[in-house]
Amino acid sequence: MNPVHTAVLVMVGLGALLLVAAATLTIARMARGPSSLDRVVAADVLVAVVIATLAAEAIVNDHATTLPVMLVLSLLGFAGAVSIARFVAERDLAVRWRDSDRPDQGQQ
Repeated sequence: MNPVHTAVLVMVGLGALLLVAAATLTIARMARGPSSLDRVVAADVLVAVVIATLAAEAIVNDHATTLPVMLVLSLLGFAGAVSIARFVAERDLAVRWRDSDRPDQGQQ
């Protein structure tokens, strides 16, 4: 076996172990929360872990057939992150606007 090929397989194996650890911790964050925003960010991270796993699989098997799947997943992850960021920004703006209409409790 070629020493370069062996080195690549060792590096991909170590990367796979790190990806398993990242996926496990991400799923734990999705389960625990505490807020829905934490769960959404964890889902976005899980999509990134899946993309990295597909890339590692493509490296090991020496093919590029999963490239379109990785591209679609990255676009979906980006669109989801942008939509959630806009939702949170609008929600925070609504809360600030609602709070600014309240009279101060200390002034009479």
